[in-house]
Amino acid sequence: QVQLVESGGGLVQAGDSLRVSCEVTGILFSSNTMTWYREAPGKRRELVADISVGGDTYYTASVRGRFTISRDNAKNTLYLQMNSLKPEDTAVYYCYTDVGGYPYWGQGTQVTVSS
Repeated sequence: QVQLVESGGGLVQAGDSLRVSCEVTGILFSSNTMTWYREAPGKRRELVADISVGGDTYYTASVRGRFTISRDNAKNTLYLQMNSLKPEDTAVYYCYTDVGGYPYWGQGTQVTVSS
């Protein structure tokens, strides 16, 4: 059974840092590209960052330079380090992967940034 379990969300102030994690079971974690998405109230879910098997990374423009995606294959865990947080970063953050074209999502973790 494939499970993606996010943790680490919370309420922070603008300018603060936060790290969210996603523990993955049921797949060969090291063989999969992993992605962070977020969904803010009233907005469509958007891709935030992804990291390939080889460690190549991509960031959406609004978080580039502030967020860092990383993975620990020994722990089957994906991370998103978020620095200089802004109120517009408030959203539910989801980790995502697909295996053979089949999508898998975590349940999400809420990040709220107050001004």
